[in-house]
Amino acid sequence: QVNLVESGGGLVQAGDSLTLSCTASGRSFSSYAMGWFRQAPGKNREFVAAISGISGNTDYGISVKGRFTISNDITKSAVQLRMDSLKPEDTATYYCAAGARWGRRLSALDYDVWGQGTQVTVSS
Repeated sequence: QVNLVESGGGLVQAGDSLTLSCTASGRSFSSYAMGWFRQAPGKNREFVAAISGISGNTDYGISVKGRFTISNDITKSAVQLRMDSLKPEDTATYYCAAGARWGRRLSALDYDVWGQGTQVTVSS
């Protein structure tokens, strides 16, 4: 059974930092992208960041670029999302995803394994 387990969400104040972690089990994603998406109530799921298991290339959504940093540990099939300068509009449930080809990293439909989600709430 393939699982993604997330941790690290919580309640913080605007301007604070938070790091999310995601660890995969049951399958290696070293040849695929792992990424993060988020979804706020009443909104569509939004691409946040992705990292290639092959090249280590990264990509970010426009709303988080320059504030968030994604990194990975291929040996552990793990990925982290460091979030700095958090804003109230970053409040959402954050989902770890894995299994997309790098060229399809922006599309949630192309990830075949998802975590259960972790809540991030940023107060003003």
